[in-house]
Amino acid sequence: MTHGLGFAIESLVAVLLLLTIGYCMVLNNRLKRLRTDERSLRDMIGELISATEKAEQAIGGLKLTARECDETLGERLRTAERLTTALEQLIGVGEKTLGGMSGISGVASALRNNPEPPPQPDTKAIVAAANAFAERARLRTVGRAA
Repeated sequence: MTHGLGFAIESLVAVLLLLTIGYCMVLNNRLKRLRTDERSLRDMIGELISATEKAEQAIGGLKLTARECDETLGERLRTAERLTTALEQLIGVGEKTLGGMSGISGVASALRNNPEPPPQPDTKAIVAAANAFAERARLRTVGRAA
């Protein structure tokens, strides 16, 4: 009986060893897969870091471009405002000139239609008006100097 019990115990140990070897083989395969996954994960992390650096550089470039565009647009807007003001002044001068030319053409037409000479202005009244205008201008400049 002792032989049978010894044989049974040794058989049980052999079966347990076989199960342990089989389980070790399964664990070894899982560890190999884990190492492979770890390498691919490291590669993926490296690519992610590289992509992040490129994105940061692109964002920096975009910020620089946006700043340059803002400066350029601001300068162009200021130039456009100056040109608009100048054009408005020129339009005003043109309208005044056109009004004057219309008046001249009206006088010329009247002279062609009416060959009589225009009446002579009152020279005394013109001199008095000029003196009054000069006096007002002198008073304005004296008031500013004081």
